[in-house]
Order: sequence, then structure tokens, then C-alpha cells
Amino acid sequence: MARYLISFERGAMDHIPDEDFPQVGKDSHAVIREIRDAGVFVFGGGLSYDDGDVEHAEVAVDGIVTDGPYPESKELVGGLTIVDVPTREEALKWAAKIAVACRCAQDVRKFMDDPEM
Repeated sequence: MARYLISFERGAMDHIPDEDFPQVGKDSHAVIREIRDAGVFVFGGGLSYDDGDVEHAEVAVDGIVTDGPYPESKELVGGLTIVDVPTREEALKWAAKIAVACRCAQDVRKFMDDPEM
């Protein structure tokens, strides 16, 4: 088995009208339940970017903490799911279902194997 990160960038769902978000939430939760029922769900969630709840920090190798990265950055992850599946094709299958539910493209990346983990 291998673990894959399925994610989308912050702002990828900006094209969705506000009135459609309740259905997007229902559809997304249904896919996650399906992933859990299949026994391949590891972890998932969306990241908070509400104006009053932004708590970004960057910690340097010398321990200095600074604000950032900033929420205006397009490179920030908006949401993610980690699955543990036997093949890349299986990860792509789940990513396709998430893409339909979330109404946005998904990025799929394999985690490197670490023999000590």
C-alpha cells in the first residue's frame, strides 16, 4: 500500500456560487464516507482562511517565528485528503470522485516511503 495526498489550492472553489455550497458540502462528505467505508481513508480536512481566524506562521531553522505565508498566496492548500491505496490508479479514482464533489481539480502526489515509519 502507498499513501497519496489528494489536495486542491485555496481559491479553487471560488467559482462556486454561495447557494451551491450546501450541496457541495453534502457531496464532499458523501465521498469521504465512501473512502472511509472502503478502508483507505487516513486523514482529511479543509484549512481555515477566515479573516478573523488566520493563524499562519513560518518557523525558520534558527527557531525564529514570523507571520506567513499570507492567505493571499495562491500556493496555499485549501483542502486535502490522504488515502492509503495499493496503486496510483486507485488514488486517481478517488481524486476524480473528490473533484466531482468539490467541483474543482485535485492534485495527486505520492508520499515517499520511509522505512523507519
